[in-house]
Amino acid sequence: MKFGRRIKGSRYSEWADQYVDYSALKKQIKNNLPWTDTAEAEFIVSLRKELEKCETFQRTKAEEINSRIDSLEKEVVSLVAKAAAADSSDDDSSHHHQDHRTPRDTEAAVNSYRDDDGGSDDDDVGDDEEDDHISLDEIEERFKELEEEVAVLVADVHDLALFTKLNFTGFIKIVKKHDKLTGFALKPTFNKDFLEQHPFYKMNYDPVIVKLSKLFDLVRTRGHPVEGDSSAGGNQNAFVRSTTKYWVHEENIVPLKLNILKHLPVLVFDTKKEFNVKDSAITSIYYDNEELELYLGRLEKTEGAEAIRMRWYGDVDGKVVFVERKTHREDWTGEKSVKERFTIKEDKLNDFCAGRYTMDEEFDALVKKGKKTEKEVEGMKQLADEIQYAIVTRNLRPVMRSFYNRTAFQLPGNATVRISLDTELTLVREDNFDGNDRTHGNWRRTDFGIDYPFPTVKKEDKEIFPYGILEVKLATRVGEEPPQWIRDLVNSHLVEAVPKFSKFIHGCATLLPERVDLVPFWLPQMDQDIRKPVSSRSRVLIERPTSVPTSGEHSNAGESPVIDASTGYNEPVSEGEEDEYLVNTAAEHDEDRLLRLPPEAQADAKAAREHRERKLRENGKADDSGFQRPTGKGQYDRALRVDPLTPSNRFDLNVSAVDAKLAQAERDTREDAEEAQLEADEDDDPAVTLTREFRAPPGKRIAIPVRIEPKVIFAAERTFLKWMNFAVLLSMVSIALMNFISADDSVGIIASACFTFSALLATAYSGYMYVLRILRIRDRRAINYHDKWGPTFLCFTVIASVVINLVLRVLFDQK
Repeated sequence: MKFGRRIKGSRYSEWADQYVDYSALKKQIKNNLPWTDTAEAEFIVSLRKELEKCETFQRTKAEEINSRIDSLEKEVVSLVAKAAAADSSDDDSSHHHQDHRTPRDTEAAVNSYRDDDGGSDDDDVGDDEEDDHISLDEIEERFKELEEEVAVLVADVHDLALFTKLNFTGFIKIVKKHDKLTGFALKPTFNKDFLEQHPFYKMNYDPVIVKLSKLFDLVRTRGHPVEGDSSAGGNQNAFVRSTTKYWVHEENIVPLKLNILKHLPVLVFDTKKEFNVKDSAITSIYYDNEELELYLGRLEKTEGAEAIRMRWYGDVDGKVVFVERKTHREDWTGEKSVKERFTIKEDKLNDFCAGRYTMDEEFDALVKKGKKTEKEVEGMKQLADEIQYAIVTRNLRPVMRSFYNRTAFQLPGNATVRISLDTELTLVREDNFDGNDRTHGNWRRTDFGIDYPFPTVKKEDKEIFPYGILEVKLATRVGEEPPQWIRDLVNSHLVEAVPKFSKFIHGCATLLPERVDLVPFWLPQMDQDIRKPVSSRSRVLIERPTSVPTSGEHSNAGESPVIDASTGYNEPVSEGEEDEYLVNTAAEHDEDRLLRLPPEAQADAKAAREHRERKLRENGKADDSGFQRPTGKGQYDRALRVDPLTPSNRFDLNVSAVDAKLAQAERDTREDAEEAQLEADEDDDPAVTLTREFRAPPGKRIAIPVRIEPKVIFAAERTFLKWMNFAVLLSMVSIALMNFISADDSVGIIASACFTFSALLATAYSGYMYVLRILRIRDRRAINYHDKWGPTFLCFTVIASVVINLVLRVLFDQK
């Protein structure tokens, strides 16, 4: 789909005049060819005007959304207080309204969500003297109305994010088209002179999503959100735990967050502190050696494979660093893969990694302060000693840094469903394997912080991951299905499943190609487009409540809006935007949509078209579509002149209108054909889709995780012993023949020799196959271990020995 039609079909019609006027800018380019300096100056003025329009609207709308969220939050607090008052007075005086809800600690909820200004009643929406005596039923009705208003806010945030994406794409494309058609180079200076001055595309929606999540949770729980420890419920053994990872395209990140917050609130650890974007930053430094032992172990999923990393949260000026070790355990061991960690002061980390500093004193101090038990401290000491020993003895050093911003969703005190979404993932080299010491002896690089996308880092030293990473952790009871909304979400167009995805593995595979021969299975898929078509039956679309009146019609992203030609917003058809397909479709029972005739003229227009097509077919000049056969590449001549007709004057006027519209469509078609090559860069539909056929890059092998359990080794041994048992039986037959025949019995000697040969052959072959299987199992080779020739060949040799014995005995007896 060309972008001109895409922006018309995806935008929110109520904001239609605020989007970039892509068609007008495109017309301005075409109508002023050949291009001059004057035309260039006028185009720059128009382009800057459109940028300012989009930026102003986005800023104003964002402020309006924030203001509405604050206002509704105050109203919720007020309603909770009134509900408490009405509940207390209901026992004494009210007998008309009954409420069967469980009593709650209303005062605590109000105090937790009261604003700094005290939440004065003067600011509350609809707060007057009569509302002081509002009933519980009326309060509940108001909460239902608030649910719809919050749903409208969710749709507004969704459409504002889409507004940003569409307009940014529109500006990039129109500048590209300008440079191709005019010969003037605007793109090199566009980012600096235009976008940097109007950075509407850099808006971060995380703060408003966090506030919206808080409001949504308040309204959904009627002002009594769930409270508790976010890590609670993590040690219950009656649950089946599963973790799945997904890729999320950039266009789907905001819709995905909005869909999740309808079911789970954004997890905020410090509710008293205002959200800051830096709070969501997570950075990890992964350690490995020049042989990349840890990388290969994690990639091949070997038993006991470790990953050692240093992690901190927020900016780089933090004083506390987490030293973590992740250990992979195979299922057959009966143990679970674990992540263990302890904290260390940042200024002590270099000495710790060098073996000059131990954590014993700090851990002992925790026991003295009563923060840890002696048993817990002993475990922490053992962990610190093991990590330090591994770093020193295995020559581990900083190799890879991962940075991302995380949004977590979870009900406090309930770990049944935990969802995290990591965005802006960037992987940066920290190694010195190429002779360039990037850390200069430190435990991490110090030449950049969390200023994504890290402009001070060389391009070859960083890998900006194009997708978000969604991780869904479920703890369901045995036999219990995950929630329906989770199933709808992971099966929707918003995500693409990528099991076992690892940031560390991806970073090493992409940034250290000269040292890596084994790559993960997802690496060959990185050049594929993971976007999927939006299903009309999708349950994850952001929709506006139908009961909430709006001043315009709304359409979901990716779906064409249903426009009423008489009352709704009608965008004029821009020159050059309709292609041959649409013209054909319009000529076939679509006069009302493409030509936009008044309703009373549509029937006459249809009759005129049918009459023309009938005449053309009679004359043999056109096919069933009403078009002449092409006379040249991309050119069609519409036959508009037919024999004089005798309808009314009104019909003649309508025919003229149809002629004019069809002539315009013809010109549009011709322009599209002439610009086919120039429009190639505007094809927004994915040319390829994610496949399941994995092909390794040249010189690389794809690592396919293979589960090796002890029973696999035992199976190989059992097979070897079965062969040996059969070989022993054949050798016993041979020995019996030798012992019970006379010395001059040549037939018996030959038969014994055949059985001896078969026994030796079975022994040698079984030994060879056993060694081969064991070596392949050790290498975790994903191959077919079935032996389809050996048993057949063995049976053939045994049968041949018996037949030879029988034939020779018969022949010699006859003699």
